[in-house]
Amino acid sequence: MTTGPGRRARRRPGARRRDHLTGWLLIAPALAYFVVFLLYPALSALYYSFTDWNLRTEASWVGLANYADLLFDDVKYPHFWKSVSVTLQYTLVAVPLTLVSALAQALLLNAIRRGANLFRLLLFLPVVTAEAAVGAIWRWLYDPQYGLINTLLGLVGIPGQNWLNTPELVIPALAFIAAWQCGISMIIYLAGLKGIPGSIQEAAIIDGAGPWQRFWRVTFPMLRPTTFYLLVTGVIAALQVFGLVYVIFSGNGRSVTGGPEQSGLTYVLHLYLFAFRYDAMGAACAMSFILLVFIMIVTALQFRFVKQEAA
Repeated sequence: MTTGPGRRARRRPGARRRDHLTGWLLIAPALAYFVVFLLYPALSALYYSFTDWNLRTEASWVGLANYADLLFDDVKYPHFWKSVSVTLQYTLVAVPLTLVSALAQALLLNAIRRGANLFRLLLFLPVVTAEAAVGAIWRWLYDPQYGLINTLLGLVGIPGQNWLNTPELVIPALAFIAAWQCGISMIIYLAGLKGIPGSIQEAAIIDGAGPWQRFWRVTFPMLRPTTFYLLVTGVIAALQVFGLVYVIFSGNGRSVTGGPEQSGLTYVLHLYLFAFRYDAMGAACAMSFILLVFIMIVTALQFRFVKQEAA
């Protein structure tokens, strides 16, 4: 009877096939999810972006007309470039404000020796709170007559503002909410702070560096990879902001228009309106792929020009 390596060699092809089958079975749920819920919808949206479709009738092929009309026809799509402008302004304000807020919270938590877990939980709660609840709460906080923010401003002698009905204040108001929801960025910054060797901080102290100098010359340069990651993901998220804006500007039975003078009409909110309010699903699909290309370009530019390595 043959035993040893020869027998094992004869069984190896069958065992390899079983291993392959087991591997495919293990990844089958994730693969099915990717194909059914990600790949197929994406390819369908790409097809419908070249059609005139209102969700009720059969789609008719129009080629690149949707893209051309969105980019150049101000009569047919009068608010397209307005939504682009609003989204870019929001991104330029919200992303730096969120990073600063997250870093400040992480530095404070890193300095706390007792109760850090409790404060970490409290600061992370806004992230896991439903957007509908967040929008309702902040709509009340920004209320010009009964809002808590105007009440606090009045205590220090600053006149209250009509935050959500003044075009110039809408984007700062939305950006402040984004900074309030910086829990994920805070946790990532905190992990980055924990990864800085204590010996470097001790050497800076021995050299006579003060707290401010240690932050700018040691801590912040060592956090450069973390900051780069949060910058890229923050820009992508800001360019796609939708839920919060929708909830805030659709409360109390108001129609969704993006606030006064469309000052809060973000790109994805505008896309949603075309898809489900204006019966222009083809144009909405085209808008989604314009956004995809823009995000890819912005991300590539960040990888090209923003420093990623720690100093």
